[in-house]
Amino acid sequence: MVHWLYVAIIRLSVTFASLVWWSGCQTASAKRKLSRVQRLACLGIMGAMRTTPTNAVEALTCLPPLDLVVQGEARSAVCRLWSLGCWSYLHPNRGHSSILMQLQQSDPIFNMGVDVMRPAYNFEPQYRVIMLMREDWTKATGAPPAVKGLV
Repeated sequence: MVHWLYVAIIRLSVTFASLVWWSGCQTASAKRKLSRVQRLACLGIMGAMRTTPTNAVEALTCLPPLDLVVQGEARSAVCRLWSLGCWSYLHPNRGHSSILMQLQQSDPIFNMGVDVMRPAYNFEPQYRVIMLMREDWTKATGAPPAVKGLV
């Protein structure tokens, strides 16, 4: 139950908007703070003693280090935004914008084009509904009236 709470709620709220603050997560003090949060969750999941090493408890619970999870979420977000054409290059080598450059340099597959389309909504109907009265159907030979197009 604690594992589910941690993964579904706590880790999700920690990684929220990680695209913006992932570069601040690379400092040693931020990594230490994130490691403390995950350590508390791991100790709650395992019920281990407080002297158990953090890396051991993370390995036993199959949880990657939280700073790597934050960076992975940021990479996923930048890839999604870039593929949709929503990424702007104001300062490509500074701050949180540098993650796209790092992503493209680390793996050449990110330099390839993507097969993604933005959704386009067309609310104009391409058809017309004709409501006929009972008399229109029963008059003549009983056959339905002639209507142009698909019926």
